Order: sequence, then structure tokens, then C-alpha cells
Amino acid sequence: MTVTGIITAIVIGAIIGLLGRLFAPGKQNISILVTIIVGIIAALLGTALANAVSSADTPGIDWIELLFQVVLAVIGVIIAARMLGGRRRV
Repeated sequence: MTVTGIITAIVIGAIIGLLGRLFAPGKQNISILVTIIVGIIAALLGTALANAVSSADTPGIDWIELLFQVVLAVIGVIIAARMLGGRRRV
């Protein structure tokens, strides 16, 4: 993977993670770093899932892939918030 690919994955992951956090119900007490990591994982899994469901190459924005990514990010943010958000720091 090139440096450009890594930077692109981080930027897209941050956007997907923030969208997931936006659509997740309730308050999430997780850091932005956790949100970005969840977004990167959701983007990768969403792309793989969209490619498994549909092999058609769409011109422009692939809305089905984006939908899969955001839904997976919402699920990931909810799971991360439940696992990490309840901790109290002393």
C-alpha cells in the first residue's frame, strides 16, 4: 500500500466514522481516534461486502457501498461506545 493509499484510507475512514457517530443514537463517550479506527474498519468491510453483493462497476459514487459503510460504522460506534465509553478515569 502506498502512502497516498494510507492517507486516503485515514481520510475516508474519518468521514465514515463521523457519519456513523452522527447517525448512532445517544451520546458516545469515545475519542476521535476510536471513531476514525471504527470508520476505517467499516469502510474496508463495507467495500468488501458491497463487492460480494454486487460485482457491477458503477461510475461515480457507489451509493450501495457507501450505505454499507455507514451502517457498519453506526454498528461499530455503538459497540465501541458500549465497550469503551462507560469507563471512568480516576
